[in-house]
Amino acid sequence: MQPAPRRRTRGALLSAAAVAVSALTLSACSGGGTSGGGGDTNFVTNTGGISTVAKGERKPVNTIAGETLEGEKLDVADLKGKIVVLNVWGSWCGPCRAEAPHFAKVSEETEAKGVAFVGINTRDPNKGPALAFEEDYGVRYPSLYDPTGKLIVTGFPKGNLNPQAIPSTIVLDREGKVAARSLMALDETKLRKMIDPLIAEK
Repeated sequence: MQPAPRRRTRGALLSAAAVAVSALTLSACSGGGTSGGGGDTNFVTNTGGISTVAKGERKPVNTIAGETLEGEKLDVADLKGKIVVLNVWGSWCGPCRAEAPHFAKVSEETEAKGVAFVGINTRDPNKGPALAFEEDYGVRYPSLYDPTGKLIVTGFPKGNLNPQAIPSTIVLDREGKVAARSLMALDETKLRKMIDPLIAEK
């Protein structure tokens, strides 16, 4: 009578292990990463750690929508027509703090060129530290509140350039398709290398 319970227990443990591995991957606060999506991504990784996708090979993101840290509703799909910079961050993450002033500066300087910045705040169990982070670093663009990492897991198609570390930055072209990704903290120069070619696209 015991084999069946043992099988259920083993299945539950394997399931829990898979969830734990997924959570660990997403919560790993690091300054870089090397892994890509699947084998059909058709992306090119530059020496600077930024992966890009040729215009004809890009894929749209899934639904990335929810409530911001300020309690407003936000749907990235409503930003179609703009270049969208999605930055995955947490207030507890050292590299996120290092890159935040650069993101705040570039977001203001590129707004008039049709660039919209949206943060995805994750692994902060409550909004207080995240809101303080935004104030400390002068971040004026909105951030979706994603404490469990659900948007990170479901918002990006498989076999594409998806966020795999914190911080991660994904840049969408004007059609809402993934054009570039970085898995490391960015300074102003590297961030602009992801954005400027898309501003120049016709």
